[in-house]
Amino acid sequence: MSQTEFGTHIQDNEIKVSPTAASQMAGLVKSADDDIEGIRVYVTGGGCSGMTYGMTYAERVGQLDKVLEADGFKLVVDAVALGYLKGCDIDYVEDGLNASFVFNNVFKSVGGSGSCGGCGGH
Repeated sequence: MSQTEFGTHIQDNEIKVSPTAASQMAGLVKSADDDIEGIRVYVTGGGCSGMTYGMTYAERVGQLDKVLEADGFKLVVDAVALGYLKGCDIDYVEDGLNASFVFNNVFKSVGGSGSCGGCGGH
C-alpha cells in the first residue's frame, strides 16, 4: 500500500482508508474471534433516502467477494457494493464522546448528487 495525502490506498485506488481508520480496523480484527476473516464493507438501501454504507465482521469470504489487503486487516466487499464504493474514502472521526467510521466521496463515485429531487429534499 502506498501513502497519499488522504491516507492509505488499498489496491487500485478502489477504496481509500485513512491511517486513523486503518488503525481502528486493524485493532478490531486483532481483538475479534479467530474465525473472523476481516471487515466486510456493505451498501444497502436506495430510493429517496439514498444508500447506506456500513461495516461488519466478515466470517467468510464468498466467491464473488473482492478482498482488499491492508496492513493488519482485510476489507471484504461484494461485487455490487464495490461498484458503489469505488473512489470512496473511509475515515474514522472522533468528536467528543462520539466516534465513528465515515464514508466520504460516495456520491462522487456513482455520479449522484446527494439530494432527492422527487420529494423536494436537498
